[in-house]
Amino acid sequence: MRGAAEVVAAQRRWTGVARRAVRAGVEPEQAFTLAHAVVARWWEQALYWEQEEVWPRRLHQLAGGSVGSRLAWWRIVGRDAAIFPEVVAVAQALLEPAMAEVAWQASGGMRPRVRGADDAFCHRMGEWVGRTWLGPELAADHGSPLNGWKGAILRARRHETGPPGWREDPWHLKREQQPATMAGQLRVMAAEAQSGGSGTRWRATVPAEQRFRITQLVDEAREQLVELRGVHSGTTAEVARTLLVHLSHSADLIDRALVHTAAAAVAAGVALEEVAAWSRLPAQELAEVLAAGEGGD
Repeated sequence: MRGAAEVVAAQRRWTGVARRAVRAGVEPEQAFTLAHAVVARWWEQALYWEQEEVWPRRLHQLAGGSVGSRLAWWRIVGRDAAIFPEVVAVAQALLEPAMAEVAWQASGGMRPRVRGADDAFCHRMGEWVGRTWLGPELAADHGSPLNGWKGAILRARRHETGPPGWREDPWHLKREQQPATMAGQLRVMAAEAQSGGSGTRWRATVPAEQRFRITQLVDEAREQLVELRGVHSGTTAEVARTLLVHLSHSADLIDRALVHTAAAAVAAGVALEEVAAWSRLPAQELAEVLAAGEGGD
């Protein structure tokens, strides 16, 4: 840790952030847990961020100079230390009333609008973690715990409520959004090593990038549908437009996830006829789609 000065400095900053949380009526542990989940998700996505330079450098520092050939192992055991400065920054940002106001204005206020790549809230969050280029990446991620925080803030201002049993606490982290633990990831790595890449396991036969893209598409589709809850006020045209835009986007995301998954299964050796049956598509049509390369983005 002595070689990563940013991590040490963030440890000192956390004390002030924890005090700020208490003053805001938020349990410091809740603020940290949510921020950690947000940044841990970024950590996985950062493998495909061409502009990300901070985390690779920091991970090498934590490994004593270089991770060598053990990148996958170090990404697991070094994650929580490597992302700690960004976790503190995100927790601090979400505790600032100004960020709630930015989220409100960016969402369209009482006239909700679809989030674009230039979303001001996402851009500001990128600035908080020292990455001015990050805004469009965050805007494209509809499954992030960050969206749950923002959604609860916006619903409260619009005096909307979710379905029965829906928790409106902005700091509540859904079970499915909790990041994988180090122990769990190491067990998966050990199991995959023992399988020897025999082709019997999804994680062992489908590239991480492809698995990540499928998960991202499904998460984005789910988030689009979640955002529709409570969208029933306004003129008929306004409500219809909002519903149809979100539903159309969700359907497109699901279609793309289906093609990605089918392509991965076929590439891993599953019979095209079986994949077609599971996809409810004619085998010939699926073959043409895959041959045309429509599984890629």
